Amino acid sequence: MTPFRIWFAVVLMVVSGGAEATAASPAIGFGELDRILSSHLPLRVDSPPQDSLDQSFAMDDGEVLFRIPGFRTYGCAECHEGSELLKRAADRVRDVIGKLKHLQPEAGPIPLRQYIIQSWADELLQPRQFAHATFDTIRVFPRTILIDEKVYARATHLHELLHLTQSFLGHANELEAYALNARSDPRFMLLNFPYFADVVNVFYVPDLNRILDAFFARPVRDNASVPREVQWYMDPYDPIALETIRLAVEKMQPLLEEVGRLNRRFPLESAYLSEQTGVPSLLLEIAAANRLSIPPAGVSDSVRDEAFAIFDRQMDNLDNTSLGRKVDRKQEAFLWIASQLQLNDPQQRLRLYFDYLKKKFSGPEGRPSLRISDVADFQGFIERKLTEVVQMAESPAMTLLERQATIRFIEDIKTLPIPALP
Repeated sequence: MTPFRIWFAVVLMVVSGGAEATAASPAIGFGELDRILSSHLPLRVDSPPQDSLDQSFAMDDGEVLFRIPGFRTYGCAECHEGSELLKRAADRVRDVIGKLKHLQPEAGPIPLRQYIIQSWADELLQPRQFAHATFDTIRVFPRTILIDEKVYARATHLHELLHLTQSFLGHANELEAYALNARSDPRFMLLNFPYFADVVNVFYVPDLNRILDAFFARPVRDNASVPREVQWYMDPYDPIALETIRLAVEKMQPLLEEVGRLNRRFPLESAYLSEQTGVPSLLLEIAAANRLSIPPAGVSDSVRDEAFAIFDRQMDNLDNTSLGRKVDRKQEAFLWIASQLQLNDPQQRLRLYFDYLKKKFSGPEGRPSLRISDVADFQGFIERKLTEVVQMAESPAMTLLERQATIRFIEDIKTLPIPALP
């Protein structure tokens, strides 16, 4: 992995995706997009504005309040007609709701009650984010809408609406949403490669690293208003490589659907295991290990046993959840296996890893079973997450609708089955 890809995996921008797009070039040129975005970048303000342009619209699952806080304070009224902006926003959301229900009907009702076009960055919608969805509300920057309309074919909105249907928090939610992205355009799988790379590498595209390196090697304009992820999406790329990834995504469809089923059936366990192991792609890898034929690793039984013991020590480590660390336990295990067992072939280590996942997470009739090894740590994890939700609800940046939704969120989580201490 190149130094840039290591960096990108750490600071992966919330570039939400997933519309019915193709790998065709966007309808707008880079220069024109850069010019438009330059006057719609997130503002830095000392305090939120007092004025707000509001209007409610009927959607399939209830009425939604559309808001543009600071419409006059920040000069939006000088160039835009407010009621027209709100109507277009409602039409856009209504269209994307229809797409989501078509693409992922199992997601169920979409509890959207508030849509905020926010011109400034704060603790809820940070400068590097595109959007934020939680507690019945979606927040977007004006630049997000421009990129979504002119480049991403409303991808961000589809991504965030899916988030509203999910029961809990964490990496598993992002994995499910990025899986929806990848089904729609192969470029989203490349942009969000940490969630997919090992499964694609072992089972579908052995030269994925070459494709990724070439994709991210293309130059970007660092002083531009267009985010670098959008630049990589827009700039032409090898059509043969994109078709290779598209075909891989097509073949992965059963796995991507399994990720959604696991996240919806076991939302607490999915969140916990992803954070405890520090592996954001864990649900997809468990699904692949259970559903696909794993290529032989070519090692003796004794070496396999030693490798599995190393995986056990790393994957069962609780430092991420008990001490707040952010260590990728899969990568830690690979380092130990390379050092102690002299297995220097990355493909060999990956095949052993999928063998291990099959052994550890196989349930009845070959379906994945998300077993928790330390119930006390699991319970502590859930309690801490709920405490964070309560603290978030106390933020002055939260609206009344969001605070009301956090109460329902907490009550809903308390109804989910949590294993009792022995």
